[in-house]
Amino acid sequence: SADYNQIEMRILADMADVKELKKAFKNNQDIHSLTASQVFGVSLDKVSEDLRRKAKAINFGIIYGISPFGLSRQINSSQSEAKYIIESYFNKFPGIKSYMLEMKNFAKEHGFVETFFGRKIPIKGINSKSFSERGFAERQAINAPIQGSAADIIKRAMIRVNSRLKIENLKTTMLLQVHDELIFECPEEEIHISKQIIINEMENAHLPKYKISIPLLVESDIGNTWSEAH
Repeated sequence: SADYNQIEMRILADMADVKELKKAFKNNQDIHSLTASQVFGVSLDKVSEDLRRKAKAINFGIIYGISPFGLSRQINSSQSEAKYIIESYFNKFPGIKSYMLEMKNFAKEHGFVETFFGRKIPIKGINSKSFSERGFAERQAINAPIQGSAADIIKRAMIRVNSRLKIENLKTTMLLQVHDELIFECPEEEIHISKQIIINEMENAHLPKYKISIPLLVESDIGNTWSEAH
């Protein structure tokens, strides 16, 4: 099993040019603890599991344009507290708010957004008079370049890994893609070399088309079943 580590958060950090998040990823820091430290104003060593859980919810929620109502349900808080947390998040990471506004404005003008690789994703209803339809489209405009770029990268990885395995005349076979993870069946004698190939090709799948300013990281493990490989 080979899984991209927080690929969508890494893409967001790159797209929005968030220096604090980029630095954290380069230093292999826990991104949710860092966010909790920044948003809640506590030192890293004072971040509790509860604060980290809230930070994790907003980190992933921001990618989907989460509302105070949506966040309040996830972290079991009042809407006013959730609204304050989101505002604090944007105050600490203004680049993310700028990115979100830029994507919405781009979609309104052009009717689509793009991934890292220039793949166009139509955003229907972005100029709708219906508040709910327009709101859904705006959330799509924010999320699609991030999730779409991640999807493009793993598709490129699948092609590259498959080609390398054939070139090296290995019996290892790709079985399945699950979100940001690839699963392989591998003879025991090929484990070491196959693992190296898979990780290398996945971590460099965006090249040479697009150079991300922070490294992509792939975590890998083995087992007799998919469950054991986790």
